[in-house]
Amino acid sequence: MAAFWENIFIETAARYSVVILCTIVFLAIFEFVTSYRNWQEIKKGNLAVAMATGGKIFGIATVFRYSIEHNDTLIESIGWGAFGFVLLLFGYFVFEFMTPTINTDEEIGKGNKAVGLISMLISVGLSFVIGASIGGD
Repeated sequence: MAAFWENIFIETAARYSVVILCTIVFLAIFEFVTSYRNWQEIKKGNLAVAMATGGKIFGIATVFRYSIEHNDTLIESIGWGAFGFVLLLFGYFVFEFMTPTINTDEEIGKGNKAVGLISMLISVGLSFVIGASIGGD
């Protein structure tokens, strides 16, 4: 059975499946903390929400990319990926706090593309910083 789990194709499929599942869970958490409904707004054509959500997806994927690269086991990768997600979520709240004259959540929900773009770039940028710091080895 050990040879089965050590097969690179099985290991890749397992990591891929876990990252997809974690991404769905993490996006649900983001959906919970925002005042707008991501997928409803995207369906209506709200580009600001699409950019912010895309940045979150890219950020989560980037964190997991580094987590997989720097950890030998699937459990370690999940742990570091989840920790990275918590840091991304924290970054979202810091962004909201650092812009007291703009309610970023409300502006994204209203379709403000400039705020959506900045939100996306913050998620992407932070994911690289978090990824570079992820433990392992």
